[in-house]
Amino acid sequence: MHTILMFLSEGLLALGPWSLVLITLALTHVTIVSVTVYLHRYSAHRALELNPVLKHFFRFWLWLTTGMNTRAWTAIHRKHHAHCDSEEDPHSPQVLGIRKVLREGAELYQAEAANQETLDKYGAGCPDDWMERNVYSRFPMLGIVLMALTNVVLFGFAGVTIWAVQMMWIPLLAAGVINGIGHYWGYRNFECKDASRNILPWGILIGGEELHNNHHTYPSSAKLSVRRFEFDMGWAWIRLFEMLGLAKVKKLAPKPVLAAARPSIDLDTLRALVQHRFQVMAHYRRTVIKPVFQQERARACETTRGFYRRARALLYRDQRFFKPRHQQRLERLTEHNHTLATIYEYRLRLQEIWGQTSRNSAEMLDALKQWCREAEESGIHALQDFVTALKGYQPQPARA
Repeated sequence: MHTILMFLSEGLLALGPWSLVLITLALTHVTIVSVTVYLHRYSAHRALELNPVLKHFFRFWLWLTTGMNTRAWTAIHRKHHAHCDSEEDPHSPQVLGIRKVLREGAELYQAEAANQETLDKYGAGCPDDWMERNVYSRFPMLGIVLMALTNVVLFGFAGVTIWAVQMMWIPLLAAGVINGIGHYWGYRNFECKDASRNILPWGILIGGEELHNNHHTYPSSAKLSVRRFEFDMGWAWIRLFEMLGLAKVKKLAPKPVLAAARPSIDLDTLRALVQHRFQVMAHYRRTVIKPVFQQERARACETTRGFYRRARALLYRDQRFFKPRHQQRLERLTEHNHTLATIYEYRLRLQEIWGQTSRNSAEMLDALKQWCREAEESGIHALQDFVTALKGYQPQPARA
């Protein structure tokens, strides 16, 4: 009896408290890697290719630790991108509210997973082999039960706690934090057409998924970090898998190719600017809006500087997510400052050039040349320098 109690108490491994903590972190990290590398970057976006053995390991591990189906997760995520932050988005905090997505992220996932129309429309290319049909999809709870029994056998009573942490890891961090906070709070490198944000610049705990704005700007990129100070743990694993011959990267975010400024804008320059339009607009924010705004705020009287500070982000934010007070604040700012009104107008006009896809290349090139001429004649030095920088953009060579 004593031996049985000792076994139930400590399990086969009889590990100490700190060892159990490290084991828990390691197990949950494997789950995170399975989600970000296999479900997200491979299955949903096809940003890389994976060795069949590695793919099946990830499927098996997710069956044990989440019970999630590859087709359901992939379809829901693809629908999220197709209708991001709209009424048809399965889990947008901009529509449903941040509290609901944080508290009921797993429930929202389950509800959408039961929508056969979503699975049929967005679930193409997912596994449909014997194991998927007869084990993983047919008995989704069996893997979770096996994981619980394995934990108890290995770690004793502590295995129940480890199992509980494993079960809540993805519903809390992925379904709640990424789907919720990732569209509500954080910083933005790029003004893409949704409310996505980077929660933290160091994507370690959630495998790089913290860099959510980067991902929504370049959804087909296997690497989620784009700036020097950002770190993507999922990308580190992908590079390791590549070195071991278990993965091959197919797509990455385009990097601007800059050379000496040409005398004038040509079709190659236009193609490069369209290809790198998000980086171009981020460059406009850093080199035009930021310095000009700081200069104009310094000139303002003491009583209005606080207002300037609250209105700065409105000069580069997408108006689709403005509240009425934001629109009023922006109008007040631009009505009372001609220079800020000018750089704001030029920003909108430049974005309009990328957005008018019905135009042919010649029309877009003429519009861009006119924009550059007028910017050079504006008398605003930051705008003039920006035009010079634009003339140095070159198309990115195709990835080998």
